[in-house]
Amino acid sequence: MDDRRKNYRPWDAQQSCQEPVSPRDALPKDDLVFFLLDLIPQLDLTPFHQYYAQEMRGQPPFDVTMMVTLLVYAYCVGVCSSRKIAAACERNLAFRAIVGNNPPDFRTISDFRKLHLAALRPLFLEVLRLAGEMGMVKLGNLSTDGTKLGANASRHKAMSYGYMNKQIERLEAEIDQLLKQAEQLDAEQDAALGSRRGDELPEELKRREERLAKIREAKARLEAEAHAKAEEEQRRRDEEQAQRDAEGRKRRGKEPAPIDPTPEDKAQTNFTDPEAKIMKQSNKGFDYSYNAQAVVDAEEQIIVAAEVTSAANDKQQAVPMAQAALDNLNAAGIERPKAADGTPTPTPNTADTGYFSEKAVEGLEQVGMDPHLAIGRQKHHEAPVPPEAAAPSAKASVKEKMQQKLRSATGKALYAARKHIVEPVFGQIKSARGIRKFLLRGLEKVSAEWQLICLTHNLLKIWRRSRSAGVC
Repeated sequence: MDDRRKNYRPWDAQQSCQEPVSPRDALPKDDLVFFLLDLIPQLDLTPFHQYYAQEMRGQPPFDVTMMVTLLVYAYCVGVCSSRKIAAACERNLAFRAIVGNNPPDFRTISDFRKLHLAALRPLFLEVLRLAGEMGMVKLGNLSTDGTKLGANASRHKAMSYGYMNKQIERLEAEIDQLLKQAEQLDAEQDAALGSRRGDELPEELKRREERLAKIREAKARLEAEAHAKAEEEQRRRDEEQAQRDAEGRKRRGKEPAPIDPTPEDKAQTNFTDPEAKIMKQSNKGFDYSYNAQAVVDAEEQIIVAAEVTSAANDKQQAVPMAQAALDNLNAAGIERPKAADGTPTPTPNTADTGYFSEKAVEGLEQVGMDPHLAIGRQKHHEAPVPPEAAAPSAKASVKEKMQQKLRSATGKALYAARKHIVEPVFGQIKSARGIRKFLLRGLEKVSAEWQLICLTHNLLKIWRRSRSAGVC
């Protein structure tokens, strides 16, 4: 038998445990964490500091710059849970480079994120300003799109309108029965209560009344939403009728059914996050989600606007997102290209067919955009339409004019670029970084979290640009 064995490199677990490890020595010099440690202190963190300036008493909190750097780095690498961030501060060398030997616990991290939601928008603008100064925003093509991110809400904590009515009847009957039983047992309870007053609410009755109150509140929300939809539908019908009257036309077909402001029995609301809505997912399933919107610049995929809506449809988002992008660019000091007379030239804005409507096109043109919105989906087996050079007639509709614009050589090139401008951004966020679900609840908090996700996307782009240029 051959007793020979392979020689291995020396290893002593006890020796490695005794040797001090410095993040600066162990990590690459151009690591993301060192880039953020140098960058974050240079940003304007005044909104974060203002919160603590209001109260000078108590124990000193963790350094604001350290906490901001920790939160930003965690989201950059896709670690969003406060418990996972706290665990990484104890075990991960890059996180240790930020917090040192005094890591915050998960509750401190969670509270810091919740307390400073309002300060995330100015921080988003600070990062956008930095990208503009580095020449990473050219405004040659602003592409708009949306993606569904899961809400922090369980489908098992939801109820339909029809089931609510049944539950309210059941709970009311059970509460009446419990009250009658309480009256019958008053004499026996008085003898057993002793020093207590005797008017405490029985636990079974209290639990049912709390449940009844929550269901009634949820029912009222559904009724308010249904009433708002009914008013919007009535407004739409009135506008169509006014247009027919102005053109001297009559309605074609049958009269539409009267508008019913009552919610459908299958209409649902969630008790965990009432503002989240059931939306269709990319896997063709349905789940409670939010519609995260982004406007991305073509130069280096910098996000210039990031908003969240609870509407599953993108039809109403084109103009608000364009206006948000222009407001952010103005606040960040990024100037739009100008014509010879000094006036800003319309900025090309591309979006898929989900954003198209005549109002959207007109609204985009009014705010200073040059819209390129698809009017329909092209099937895979269809041959591409050749470019058209002729200008549309003066009597052409908005849809026909848009179709003509997208068939021009310039329009085809602009719209084709959309696929490698905005769509990869969502892939980088959801697949590469693993952020597929919001941790916070409520539209306002979710919007702030989306700002944090998008500003970290921009920081990653800036870091990679700096590293490739040898700045880091």
